[in-house]
Amino acid sequence: MRNRERIVTAAREMFVELGPDVPFDEVARRAGVGNATLYRHFPDRGALVHEVVLSVMSRTTERALEAAAEEADAFEALRRFTHAAADERIGALCPMLSGAFDKDHPELLAERDRLEEAVEALFDRAQAAGRLRTDVAVGDLMIGLSQLTRPLPGSACPNFDRFVHRHLQLFLDGLETPARSELPGTAATLEDLRRGP
Repeated sequence: MRNRERIVTAAREMFVELGPDVPFDEVARRAGVGNATLYRHFPDRGALVHEVVLSVMSRTTERALEAAAEEADAFEALRRFTHAAADERIGALCPMLSGAFDKDHPELLAERDRLEEAVEALFDRAQAAGRLRTDVAVGDLMIGLSQLTRPLPGSACPNFDRFVHRHLQLFLDGLETPARSELPGTAATLEDLRRGP
């Protein structure tokens, strides 16, 4: 079981850094296991991507539930969740957007619903408390998180991580009320994210 977790952790990091097409032997090397061990647990790329996405969603949901339960201030709960989601490498969920990935797998749909419900609850609570702008929606947060937690493709940015929480904090400051400007366009909902471009 420990090998499986090491493989998923290594793959999660490498998907964020290099995208989902990273060579299997590189994942095995980073996980500290042999290729045979990797293939025994994950016979193909689809199985590994599935497991990474499921793991990231599940762990991110837990961070949302913890923030909701432990933070009395609604915006602080949202802020805590956002930073925790970055640490969980939510950017690794981007493989879900690739054509070959089975986005409609029942296990993934159930975990996605659980995650969305937990984040919407945080979002709604912060808006009801008057701490979060009313012209934003959960999709805005999820897009911002995804964009701010992934290095630019081909940037080979070794110190990228040290900027993630700094830029997330700037982003969160922009979500808090009172709003300092009017936002162009319309709020991004979870439904918009599911539909895609």
